[in-house]
Amino acid sequence: MKIKALLLVIAAAFMFNIAANAQALPRPVRNVEIQDLDAKKARLPWWGEKNLLIFYVDPEVPKQNHDFITYLETSGRVQGPNIEGFGIVNLKDAVYPNDLVRKIADARTAKNGATILCDPDHWISSAWRLGDCNNCFVIMLVNKKGELVFVHKGEMSKADQERFIAAADKLR
Repeated sequence: MKIKALLLVIAAAFMFNIAANAQALPRPVRNVEIQDLDAKKARLPWWGEKNLLIFYVDPEVPKQNHDFITYLETSGRVQGPNIEGFGIVNLKDAVYPNDLVRKIADARTAKNGATILCDPDHWISSAWRLGDCNNCFVIMLVNKKGELVFVHKGEMSKADQERFIAAADKLR
């Protein structure tokens, strides 16, 4: 009985260590093949050329962090010659039909010229070990070396926003 308990404690400690290391930043990530709005294969743009600001969005919560995102867009706070931003729609967790989500995203790109790609099957969240991104607006920064240097899932507190801006300032 004591051996079983000891083995359980060791296994739990091992799993906790794996989970903690999976979230350590910065950590290397790779350019994952996803899809464009026409469901054709696509790679992440500007990979290795620029630092990337990526919005990975569940279509059910597009307004999460709306005020902060609007501030970033209108203030130019994270704009610079070394950084490019784009969105990736998390289609796997969408409750809406994927075709509808793609049409809405396409209409938005026609208005503002944004680059929006699609992740139909958690390819990004799995490859980058992001964990569960359902009902989350995920904000990430990836540097030119292909390292994830910032990631936040869900609503951002003021402290989270300040951490993001400090990380982005280093990349501009």
